[in-house]
Amino acid sequence: MGLRTKISEALKTAMKAKDGARLSTLRLINAAIKDRDIALRAEGQNDGASDADVLVILGKMVKQRQESARTYEEGGRLELAEREIAEIAVIEDFLPRQLSDAEIAAAISDTIEATSASSIRDMGKVIGALKSKYTGQMDFGRVGPMVKDRLA
Repeated sequence: MGLRTKISEALKTAMKAKDGARLSTLRLINAAIKDRDIALRAEGQNDGASDADVLVILGKMVKQRQESARTYEEGGRLELAEREIAEIAVIEDFLPRQLSDAEIAAAISDTIEATSASSIRDMGKVIGALKSKYTGQMDFGRVGPMVKDRLA
């Protein structure tokens, strides 16, 4: 079952359960996916967003909410921060399990070996290979410096 189907089923379940907070978050997810579909159609791709595209969208949504929650906490708006954190929990239901630091380090080592990367110039190749295999499972903002350290 694809991510779109899982999200649609969760939306229906939230409607039946009258779970307003979960329902609004799921609607935001659907809206973001539809926006991506429209952008892809404008580029001439009529297939719509793939599961990989949806994972990228969900990852961005989590990052946005983490930043918002942090900002709200710094501003003393704890009720808004809690709402953002609740939205993160709903979004993360559809993301694959995040890899631990040890698993990330192993994945980086395997990918460097598989791509025969030997210098910092090969960093793009390594990151590209990691993104194709581990999208949604690791934070590439943290992975980039780790790869750079390994190749330096």
